[in-house]
Amino acid sequence: MSAIVKPLPKHILIIRMSLMGDVAILVPVIRALRKKYPEVKITVLTRPFFAPFFRGIHNMRFFHLNPNFRHKGLFGLFRLAGDAKRDGVDAVADMHDNTGSRLIRNLLNLKGCRTAHIDKGRGSKRRLCRKGYLNFHQLKTTTERYVDVLRDLGFELTPQPDIDMTLPVPLAINYLHGKKTGPWIGIAPFAKYDTKVYPIEQMEQVAMSIAGRAQKVFIFGGGKEEQRLAAELAEKHDNIVSVIGTMNLGDELNLIANLDVMLTMDSVAMQMGSLVGTPVVSVWGATHPYAGFYGLGQDPANAVQLPLECRPCSVVGNKPCEFGDYRCLAGIPPETIIDRVWEVYKKVAE
Repeated sequence: MSAIVKPLPKHILIIRMSLMGDVAILVPVIRALRKKYPEVKITVLTRPFFAPFFRGIHNMRFFHLNPNFRHKGLFGLFRLAGDAKRDGVDAVADMHDNTGSRLIRNLLNLKGCRTAHIDKGRGSKRRLCRKGYLNFHQLKTTTERYVDVLRDLGFELTPQPDIDMTLPVPLAINYLHGKKTGPWIGIAPFAKYDTKVYPIEQMEQVAMSIAGRAQKVFIFGGGKEEQRLAAELAEKHDNIVSVIGTMNLGDELNLIANLDVMLTMDSVAMQMGSLVGTPVVSVWGATHPYAGFYGLGQDPANAVQLPLECRPCSVVGNKPCEFGDYRCLAGIPPETIIDRVWEVYKKVAE
């Protein structure tokens, strides 16, 4: 007897409310879904701030999670599930799998919706961080895990990086710094955890060297303290510009799309570069690309890292360095990073 083939959902609710990098990774998956299944209605439940990531994806709407209004608190999530069902949602792809998303998908399941959720592979990721782990290998990427969720609902697709994306340079950049006539290099030197941040003194050497050959070096990312550090760095060279706190997310993506190379840590900036098809050189410390968070379409050779027995010591970088000296980062010579940036630029310029 042949297996019963269920019809594809007509309206899918995709849930990924945070983190910023994980939301960015989701975008090429939704692009691929929209391209292969143009008839399927797509609703994405996420935070309003992330909307610029999804520009250019047609026939897709947002169900913005705004906890200050209708969907606040536990009863707000009940209302959200009811609103989604009334809107015609018949399937849920839970790419988040936290307490809130589980409640939403279970409520919609009770209302007759098909559901699937992500397997984050927490066990395999923890094993990857054990000292002396013998089966050290590339784990399934977050992109592949997202695809698995959609496959469980009947969709087959293969996400691809958008290497031909064309976005305009923000007007303020052209007005203040002139049009692009030489290398534009981006540097995102910050990350959420210190275990993923290249020492600022060494990064200054990197930035100053690159600025000596580039038309402009743009510094991205970070909060108020990072904004101060970036401003101090920008004062040391005319070709260095800090854009932290000066533009919205959409303009930031536009600028990244017009860079020749983006230098990042293991941070959301790596995913943003990948999202708009910009080559990324990434610096890795406590974490490792094998955990599955490397940028889609990026060359693995451009992950700068040291083969130390103590790394990776953390999946996301939230554990302090056991030696206290961040040797996995401090041990990387600035020249290694500088050379890799110009090697990538040479390929871009050819």
